[in-house]
Amino acid sequence: MKRLFTLIVLMLTLTTVFAQESETVEMADTMRANGGIYVVVATLTIIFLGLAVYLFALDKRLKKIENEK
Repeated sequence: MKRLFTLIVLMLTLTTVFAQESETVEMADTMRANGGIYVVVATLTIIFLGLAVYLFALDKRLKKIENEK
């Protein structure tokens, strides 16, 4: 039953992706023209790198605690 539900959800997701029209997105064109898209990409990169560093540091501390016991 779980596989069937997962299959249905995936099929509906694919249906919505293919149902979108191929019009250009005005906001994306404006952001690219102004160079603002690079600010967005840089911000997202900084956030993801920060999360990765935090998770690796947390994992290192947890391994240290596990080895002490």
